[in-house]
Amino acid sequence: MNEDSISINKFVSSKGLCSRREADKWIDAGRVTINGQRAKKGNRVVSGDEVVVDGEVLQNNPEPVYLALHKPIGITCTTDKKDKDNIIDFLAYPQRVFPVGRLDKASSGLILITNDGDIVNKILRVEHNHEKEYIVKVNKAITEKFLKKMANGVPILDTLTNKCQIEQLSNDTFNIVLTQGLNRQIRRMCEYFDYEVLALKRIRIMHILLGKMKVGQLRELNKSELRQLKNITGQ
Repeated sequence: MNEDSISINKFVSSKGLCSRREADKWIDAGRVTINGQRAKKGNRVVSGDEVVVDGEVLQNNPEPVYLALHKPIGITCTTDKKDKDNIIDFLAYPQRVFPVGRLDKASSGLILITNDGDIVNKILRVEHNHEKEYIVKVNKAITEKFLKKMANGVPILDTLTNKCQIEQLSNDTFNIVLTQGLNRQIRRMCEYFDYEVLALKRIRIMHILLGKMKVGQLRELNKSELRQLKNITGQ
């Protein structure tokens, strides 16, 4: 193996287009070529190779961008332009960026946006156990039994959710802090106990707060937020 080579998914990610996981999906979909040939997962790139994504030759690394968005309900956290509600068209940002993780279409709140594929991979690693905090409104009165069972782990998606922090805020609303990112996790947890989620808003990711950001508002991470983020991810 050429010591100066790099895996194709890492190469695409390093150009600020997406995470490595997303790059693998693009490769499978035939959106990536190397020197005119359709790329395959496991291919490696060396100096002088021409890598093209969706007909565009990849250029030098762009200036890194780190943003926070208050995602509205109805926007999908995907870079797939075939989805008319995709987050990229909603942002209309002048550089190519992508969301860090997901927040389902029916939910609102904080999501991070970047073009730094390396930091995305580090944030998404399960072992980091990054906290994410939500406010959730359900369709009926919350009971002590419900809170206790939610906190101790719920069997969904062939696994048991991690223990979590949960606090009742009103008759039908609670605050919950998760360290997992299972698909529609909070909604599935509530459904298990015959509760329906009426509203779900993410208000914190790690040390980054939604605060008073308006729905649809986009802002740059401040120096303190970015410094802490890089410390957490070892960058």
